[in-house]
Amino acid sequence: MKLVAIVGSIRKESYNLKLAKYVQRTYKDRFDLEILNIRDLPHYDQDIELNPPQVVFDFKKKVAEADAVLWVTPEYNYSIPGVLKNAMDWLSRVDKVMIGKPSWIMGATMGTLGTVRAQNHLRDILFCPGIGSLLIPGNEVYVAQVHEKIDQDGNLTHEPTIKFLDQVVNNFIQWFNQQKQLCATK
Repeated sequence: MKLVAIVGSIRKESYNLKLAKYVQRTYKDRFDLEILNIRDLPHYDQDIELNPPQVVFDFKKKVAEADAVLWVTPEYNYSIPGVLKNAMDWLSRVDKVMIGKPSWIMGATMGTLGTVRAQNHLRDILFCPGIGSLLIPGNEVYVAQVHEKIDQDGNLTHEPTIKFLDQVVNNFIQWFNQQKQLCATK
């Protein structure tokens, strides 16, 4: 299975980027995960949507070719970061490469709520007509107080979080395969 991760933080030492890299390393025997760079995407602009810069074409192509998308978001002011919304705006226009594509969400924060509000907003966006993504239900990954659960090398060290993430990965793979079978029988 080929997955792409879209991380809503562009900070070099982002906890959410570390979480995505942890998933990439830890579950490499289960799926191939490429973490996409959204730092260089220009602001969405309808004036250039039909002929955007190459970076937009490349980004949308990688998402289109992926079997599923892992969204990893921090929480800024009770919502998703602007860079993540910008990436989603590009994905929702013209060829709309997210329509019907399976997704799953996780997020990490130093706070106590673990990106609950941001993930709620992200779900709303994933269900909008221009995105129309399928989303695994009931498998929210909220890593609260991440600075106490991850080491300097980016490895999760909190055993309950690791076990929960193992279960969510298993659930996602099973759900993805069920979705694939449903689509094949139609």
